[in-house]
Amino acid sequence: MGACLALCSVASCASCLCGSAPCLLCGCCPSSNNSTITRLVFSFFLLLGTLVSVIMILPGMETQLRKIPGFCQGGSAIPGFENQVNCDVIVGYKSVYRMCFAMTCFFFLFSAIMIRVRSSKDPRAAIQNGFWFFKFLILIGITVGAFFIPDGTFNTVWFYFGVVGSFIFILIQLILLIDFAHSWNKLWVANAEDGGSKGWFAGLLLFTVLYYALAFTAVVLFYVYYTQPDDCTEHKVFISLNLIFCVIISIVSILPKIQEAQPHSGLLQASLISLYTMYVTWSAMTNNPNRNCNPSLLSFVSNISTTEPSGDGIPGQVQWWDAQGIVGLIIFLFCTLYASIRSSSNTQVNKLMQTEEGGGSGGEGVVGEDGILRAVDNEEEKVSYSYSVFHFHLCLASLYIMMTLTNWYQPDTTTQAMQSDMPAVWVKMSSSWLGLGLYLWTLIAPLVFPDRNFN
Repeated sequence: MGACLALCSVASCASCLCGSAPCLLCGCCPSSNNSTITRLVFSFFLLLGTLVSVIMILPGMETQLRKIPGFCQGGSAIPGFENQVNCDVIVGYKSVYRMCFAMTCFFFLFSAIMIRVRSSKDPRAAIQNGFWFFKFLILIGITVGAFFIPDGTFNTVWFYFGVVGSFIFILIQLILLIDFAHSWNKLWVANAEDGGSKGWFAGLLLFTVLYYALAFTAVVLFYVYYTQPDDCTEHKVFISLNLIFCVIISIVSILPKIQEAQPHSGLLQASLISLYTMYVTWSAMTNNPNRNCNPSLLSFVSNISTTEPSGDGIPGQVQWWDAQGIVGLIIFLFCTLYASIRSSSNTQVNKLMQTEEGGGSGGEGVVGEDGILRAVDNEEEKVSYSYSVFHFHLCLASLYIMMTLTNWYQPDTTTQAMQSDMPAVWVKMSSSWLGLGLYLWTLIAPLVFPDRNFN
């Protein structure tokens, strides 16, 4: 869907630069809702900024830029031209900070503008669903301005913004995974009951066993590689606690009273949450500055090693392509696209994410008088998602991307290098515990408040 949207938007840009989201729909996308198209386009903006950030942090990028005559300060010059660009700023972690700063400001601006939009009849809804060319210009303008921000304390201050925003986004990721697991379990159980086929139940059992097996394997590997007999006490506590918590939520999810109040709860959801919790635990341990407790996973299978910045003033040493960064990007892509097309029937998740049941997709495309296939405006009576909350979610996602690409390393203002730090470890572990608490709440809430509708 995302690739289809990108192709359609390019093909239609001549006639739709100032138009609405339905105008972006063409023949290769047979049907969709206005709300879905809009969310996908904004997500495409985020993914485009992520791609630019990845390119600018690639190793050797600064070396290649310095080969361009007259481009970088200190590089080769064309006679009669002065070097104007500080290539330190447009590559490495500094470029990631500024690119993500621009995306954060862009989405925060729209989050503020779209507060309390109730339906597509609100004049602000036209801004949400149209004027894509001008939105793109605004994003480019903010990005260009961000690269003129002097270093000073900007990198340090923005690092802490990134830590807080990423903490919240990790919780949102968990909410989306809970929603996905509930929807998945409900759909396959319904298919099995309606069709009388045991294959759906076998599929649920297979994935449940697979997720638990991966989570248990992760625990074993953590104890082997991320702990030492006389060191790494924090890691031992983290692994043991999260293992115990995962066992607790698994037992709670199949208790008779929970099953009675939440018929669609089960071990599939608990297994997926357990696996995600182990990923967050691993991600946290990879930020421990104690290298005895933090080996590089890629060094086990290749000659690549995660080297700590040596403090020689070169900011491009952060190796985002380490395993936890790659996995983090994959999960981010899944959650971002899922948030754009989701159509949840889980009441609690809908309340947390400020969406409406069944509002995600499924409309029938209509052909306008100009012959262009357009999406259905499914928000004339009521919006299917909170515009403001959606943009705030992308705002947090921008901060999460910044922290992921820089491995959660903290800028050193004295050496202009990067260093891992324990606050990142505690932020990630705290988010995993709070996330487990949120999932536990989705299980016991119907028992605590029996008069409320949690279907």
